[in-house]
Amino acid sequence: MSQGVEFNRLMLDMRAMQAEAMSAPKAVQAPAELGQSNFADMLGQAINKVSETQQASTQLANAFEIGKSGVDLTDVMIASQKASVSFQALTQVRNKLVQSYQDIMQMPV
Repeated sequence: MSQGVEFNRLMLDMRAMQAEAMSAPKAVQAPAELGQSNFADMLGQAINKVSETQQASTQLANAFEIGKSGVDLTDVMIASQKASVSFQALTQVRNKLVQSYQDIMQMPV
């Protein structure tokens, strides 16, 4: 049941972000005002998060396999699917980055 609640919350958040994006344009902040994070840092954080998700999934699966009490099969399957989806999303980001790089390299100078 909590997955349904999470999904509904996610949909509400997405609709709120869409409404905000569709509203009147706001002044763009200068990069110095946004903070010191750059794309490489954000990508590194995303990779680390995916790695943590996969490690947590593996640990949960191992605990289930050895029969540790309190580890439910549904929790193992959900963790496994979360790890799989996050890895697939990261793979798609990588593919888009490679394609963008190739497009830039093929541009005439």
